[in-house]
Amino acid sequence: MRKGPTIAVVLIALGASTGPGASADLQDFAAVERGRYLANAADCGSCHTIPGSEHPFSGGRPIETPFGVLAAPNITPDRETGIGSWTNNEFDAAVRRGISRNGARLYPAMPFPYYTRMSREDVADIRAYLNTIAPVHNAVQVNRLPFPFNLRAAMIVWDRLYFTPGEFHDDVSKSKEWNRGAYLAQGPAHCGACHTPKTVLGGDKPSEALRGYMLQGWTAPDITSGQGPLRNWSVDDIAEYLKAGHNKNAAAAGLMGEVVDLSTSKMTDQDTRAIATYLKGVTGMAPGSSATADKADKDVTAAGGAIFQDLCSACHQQDGKGVANMFPNLSEAATTSTQDPATVLRVILQGAQSVATDREPTGPAMPAFGWQLDDAQLAAVASYVRGRFGKNAPAVSADQVRKARAALTARTD
Repeated sequence: MRKGPTIAVVLIALGASTGPGASADLQDFAAVERGRYLANAADCGSCHTIPGSEHPFSGGRPIETPFGVLAAPNITPDRETGIGSWTNNEFDAAVRRGISRNGARLYPAMPFPYYTRMSREDVADIRAYLNTIAPVHNAVQVNRLPFPFNLRAAMIVWDRLYFTPGEFHDDVSKSKEWNRGAYLAQGPAHCGACHTPKTVLGGDKPSEALRGYMLQGWTAPDITSGQGPLRNWSVDDIAEYLKAGHNKNAAAAGLMGEVVDLSTSKMTDQDTRAIATYLKGVTGMAPGSSATADKADKDVTAAGGAIFQDLCSACHQQDGKGVANMFPNLSEAATTSTQDPATVLRVILQGAQSVATDREPTGPAMPAFGWQLDDAQLAAVASYVRGRFGKNAPAVSADQVRKARAALTARTD
C-alpha cells in the first residue's frame, strides 16, 4: 500500500475537524485508503490504463482473448463516459456479478468470477477510491469481438457453466494467514485468471486450478506445490518474488512483471506472504505423474551447449544458477520447465526487461538473440536449456521456433 500522510494530517490540511464530530470524514478517508489498496491488489490499473498514459483508469487498453479483442472501459468518475453516474449497486453488480448497468452480461476478460469472492464493502471501498480519481472524458468501444462472439446474450449460458457467485468464507481448518492468502489469490488478485487452464469456451478447469495456461504470447506456469516448477520454492521465495519481482531463483518480466509492478509490489509483506502460504498448500500433480518428455538428440544438445557457453553463461553461469536477485537460476525459473516453450522462445528471440520495484530497483534485461540465431540454432539452445535445467521439459524443434518467430513478429505489444 502506498505510504503517505495520515488521515488526520490530510483532514487538517483540508481544514477539517479531527475531533469527535469528524468520525464520518475519518471513515470516508479510511474507505478510500482501503479501496486504493484493494484496487492495487485487484490490478485494476493494468487493464484500465493504457501503459504510459497520464490518465489512469480512463480505459481503452486492448485486452486480448482467444475469441478476439476487447477494450477495457473507462472507470474514472466521468459522468458521461465513465462510472460517475453509476450507483453503488450498479457498480457492485458489474464487479461481483458481471452485469453492466444496462443489464448486459460482461465478458470474463473482466474477472468477475474471481471478484465475486470480495465482499460488498470491499467493492464499495474500491468505488470510493475511484471517485477520487480525476474524471476523464473518454468514450471507449469495449466490444470489438467478431460475430458471433460479440453477442453478449451467449454469456448467459457461459455464466451457468462457469460462474459460481458468492463471497469468500474462511476455512476454519486453516490458519488465519492461509485464509488471507486464499481470499487474495481466489478473489481480488485473481491468480487463476492467468494460471488456470481453460476450456474451449474460455472457462476455468477447476480440477486443474493453477496448473498453468498460455496467454498473450506468454506461458503462465504451474504455480501449485506438486510436480510444478515451483515445488522447490519456499514460502519466503514466493513472497519475495511477489513483493520485489526478484528472488534467488527468478525475475519477473512480461505480463508477470506488470502484475508485480502494478499490484503485488504494492501489497504489504504480510499479504504477499499470505498468498505464498496459500500457494504452497495448493495440491498440484503428484510427482512422476507427467508424461516423459521428448529429448533432443546428442548433436542438437552439443550444438545448444556450445551456444549456451558463448551467449548465455556469462550471466546465467555455466551451471545455470545465475546470480541471486539478478539473473535467473535456470533450474528453478518456472518458465524453463513448462511443457509449452513459448516464454523461453520469446525471451531468447526478443529479450526481456525484468521489473524494477522499490524493494529491487535494478531490473536487469535479457538481450535479444533472434537477430543472431537462426531457427535451428535457437531450437538447439532452447532444447539444451530445457533438457539440462528444466524439470522434464520437452525439446524444441526448429519448426516451433519458426512459428514462434512469425507469431511474435505479428504482435503489436
